Amino acid sequence: MENHEHHNHDEMDHSKMDHSKMKHKKEDHSKMNHKGGDHSGHNPGHGEHGHDHHKMMIADFRKRFWVTLVLTIPILFFSPMIQDFFGYEFLLPGNPYILFALSTIVYFYGGWPFLKGFWSEIKKGAPGMMTLISMAISVAYFYSTATVFGLRGEDFFWELSTLIAIMLLGHWIEMKSVLGASKALQLLVSMMPAEAHRVKDDTIEDIPLEDLLKDDVILVKPGEKVPADGIIVEGSSYLNESMLTGESKPVKKEEKDKVIGGSVNGNSTLKVKVEHTGKDSYLNKVIKMVEEAQKTKSKMQNLSDRAAKWLTYIALAIGFGTLAVWLILGFPFVYALERMVTVMVIACPHALGLAIPLVVAISTAVSAQNGLLIRNRTAFEESRKISALLFDKTGTLTKGDFGVTRIESVSETYSSEEILRLSSALEQSSEHPIAVGIIKKVKEDNITIPKPENFNAITGKGVEANVEGKQVKVVSPGYLRDEKITIPEDAYSDAAETVVFILIDGQLAGYIALADEIRPESAEAIKIFKKNNIKVLMATGDNEKTAKAVSEKLGLDGYYAEVLPHQKVEIVEELQNKGDFVAMTGDGVNDAPALAKADVGIAVGSGTDVAAETADIILVNSNPQDIANLILFGKATYNKMIQNLIWATGYNVVAIPLAAGVLYSSGFVLGPAVGAVFMSLSTIIVAINAQLLKRKIGKK
Repeated sequence: MENHEHHNHDEMDHSKMDHSKMKHKKEDHSKMNHKGGDHSGHNPGHGEHGHDHHKMMIADFRKRFWVTLVLTIPILFFSPMIQDFFGYEFLLPGNPYILFALSTIVYFYGGWPFLKGFWSEIKKGAPGMMTLISMAISVAYFYSTATVFGLRGEDFFWELSTLIAIMLLGHWIEMKSVLGASKALQLLVSMMPAEAHRVKDDTIEDIPLEDLLKDDVILVKPGEKVPADGIIVEGSSYLNESMLTGESKPVKKEEKDKVIGGSVNGNSTLKVKVEHTGKDSYLNKVIKMVEEAQKTKSKMQNLSDRAAKWLTYIALAIGFGTLAVWLILGFPFVYALERMVTVMVIACPHALGLAIPLVVAISTAVSAQNGLLIRNRTAFEESRKISALLFDKTGTLTKGDFGVTRIESVSETYSSEEILRLSSALEQSSEHPIAVGIIKKVKEDNITIPKPENFNAITGKGVEANVEGKQVKVVSPGYLRDEKITIPEDAYSDAAETVVFILIDGQLAGYIALADEIRPESAEAIKIFKKNNIKVLMATGDNEKTAKAVSEKLGLDGYYAEVLPHQKVEIVEELQNKGDFVAMTGDGVNDAPALAKADVGIAVGSGTDVAAETADIILVNSNPQDIANLILFGKATYNKMIQNLIWATGYNVVAIPLAAGVLYSSGFVLGPAVGAVFMSLSTIIVAINAQLLKRKIGKK
């Protein structure tokens, strides 16, 4: 059985990896390093083996612990030192040999993972916690054995067995914590169904997911998981994408809309044309991205690795120094040896080795569940430093599509609802953003669209048709000017709206104003940024009037209008030169140079286009509140890392001198078994503290 502490992947710099190509390095998942966070997610293709391997190792540690514990009970019962302590005497013939036999089984069977780990560390020339544990149990075992066969002194077989039992228990609990961190991503892995219903002519056949091909048409029944990314060719339904995007409400999908593999279909049957399968699917890209992020070491993780390494050297030096000092002071060799063993046990940098990687594993997996895909761990941890946030307007602060803002009637005959109803007849077949905006409003209000007759396009000016016996025209202001029709005074507000006018039987009946609507979440997000002393700025290609209207409505700290993509880089540089730590948000394509230049590049964009090549962090939804969540969660993650580092190192700073015996004169001496309890306890506290991070991510 491989020891879980000592399997290392080649370290790779994934922070700027091109995930659009997704050349994922094949890992040998039988060699997992939980210290690197690698247990925390595996893709469906080859990750299950790694997950099962980790479960096997947990089962192995559990079995070794129970066997050791059962053998420890008679060792304690027959141990002379324990009998003296409790004031009873029960010695069998050949008592020392019985203790020796039981302890030999405990040492070689219970201690095997530590001995194997020690050998692995020595071969690499990197002594670590396994070296410390192995030296402690080996010194205890061989010294005690020597006392059985003639060396003067007392054995401490009981301390050896309790130490190994406690170490195995600590490892078992710790590994269960690591496995718990991986469950969030395993949920993503398990989201794909095993089979798909492929439609062939008039028949439907159930096929394994791996046999699904691009352009196949599949049937998705109510309540089923969507087997692959694709486009709806028949039907409409509400899909639950919460596990993929963090969007809590089911999303309505109709013909020509994209669906993501792994989302859950609502109450209607859909036919979907497959676009991406297997390794090209959105879900698989997310899983790989998270795996890569968990393997990428950040500055904090490198710091904890260095600290753990130095602590090992310090512990070895103090351990042998303790032995020497107590011998020089004239104490018996067995006492000096016990002090050395206790120092080595208590100094194990186990908690330190786990402090950062477990937080990394949990934060990355939980972020993915909430629509935050972290590609650069350092950028994520440094999001706490952001002092200026530069937004691209369209699709981030605003919805990126035209929405109806006002419907006004200037006629006593027609109400605003009637104007919307009649105009929708002309707009239902058009793909123009204004037409799409009007139809969207009609659907929201559950208005039945009437049928047009004699439809005609008025070149560059609008459209006309007969609707229910009336001649209806939806036209631009230019048409009104040409026809010498007076434009109502209040038709234009300051919000830089686009306005279309409705003529019925040659008379102006009213007008509809549309604008690229501000997202309702934007204002709330900006409040959070300001509360955290972050300047919020906007850079947009839109005109000055529109930019000013959006900026004033949201209370931004400033805006840049009519900006070209290359000028956004200059804005980022200008802010950095003023001393700001700048985050740039954009769509990851035309904003690529600015995303690369910013201290933290955040690409926004829903659907399957998650492979923004230059961003550090990708938001699956184009929701500014997700950025607020990101920054707050980044701070919470950093704080957890600091808390864990302080606990893991602070514990050693206090415990090592006590183990060495500095309070001997006051009568306090820390024994090896108690030292082992404290060592395991510190590891468990670090693991529990890391798990608490799951509560910190903002819920929408």
